Amino acid sequence: MNVSSANVTVVLQYRDSVTKAVIKNVIVLVFGITINFIDASLIHTFCKHQIFYMNPRYILFIHLVVNDMIQVTVSVSLFLISYTIYKLNVSVCCALVLLTLYATENTPLNLACMAVECYIAVCMPLRHVQICTIQRTLILIGLIWTVTSFNVLSDLFITLATQPLDFFHSRVFCLRKTVFPSPLIIKKRDITYSVFLVIVWGTILYTYFRILFAAKTASKDAKKARNTILLHVFQLLLCMASYATPQLKDALQQWFPKSFTDSLFVCYIIVQILPRSISPIIYGLRDNTFRKYLKRICCVKSA
Repeated sequence: MNVSSANVTVVLQYRDSVTKAVIKNVIVLVFGITINFIDASLIHTFCKHQIFYMNPRYILFIHLVVNDMIQVTVSVSLFLISYTIYKLNVSVCCALVLLTLYATENTPLNLACMAVECYIAVCMPLRHVQICTIQRTLILIGLIWTVTSFNVLSDLFITLATQPLDFFHSRVFCLRKTVFPSPLIIKKRDITYSVFLVIVWGTILYTYFRILFAAKTASKDAKKARNTILLHVFQLLLCMASYATPQLKDALQQWFPKSFTDSLFVCYIIVQILPRSISPIIYGLRDNTFRKYLKRICCVKSA
């Protein structure tokens, strides 16, 4: 039995009742619409005011928000498809999974860049303007996508090299392991994720402790930057959960065999949805400038 058919057998075995399926889909849809509405408001605010798109900090933030929107939109769509259409053409599923992987893997790298920007602003304020320019920020975002591309597109190239052409015309239950079934991809993923996590964690911890030291003797801005880094740490911890999802699913199936789908649903909310709700909090609510302009937009719409 191949990976795809084995996966389908598991899904059929633990299929939800109609009532439970409707409840789960409504919950996921409400979460997705709410998060995307907030993110769309942040993007609209960013685009309407020059103060934001001339500031490297907000450019990095809005890049994070755009990735969150992509991740939430595709993730929720795939969740709904799994209960309705059920199976997708491999080529279509492949495109959706690749888009999700881009958004997911961009997030930790973007968080590390935002932490470095906070560190420069607090610990090297006189050089911040020279170091953190608009041009360098855009180059940095391009570098994030380039680094992610090496990891994401390699999955596609390995699959093209190892699977027959008919495979891409077949229909499967849309998951990463069904469209990229090669064992080589799993080994490559484990190695690259480990490297990414070491780099990102090293960057965030270094910047946090430097800012923490500065906050003991410096201004309120340093303390606020320290709290922002802590939020980045929390968000990164949630993002890391996606790296351990396969092992977590196997453990849940063994621990709760009668409630497997419910366990997977909770896992999905924690891993895929919750991390995307943190970004609006970091700047949308905590940042005084963003909050001020958001209030203006809300007042105009309600008037």
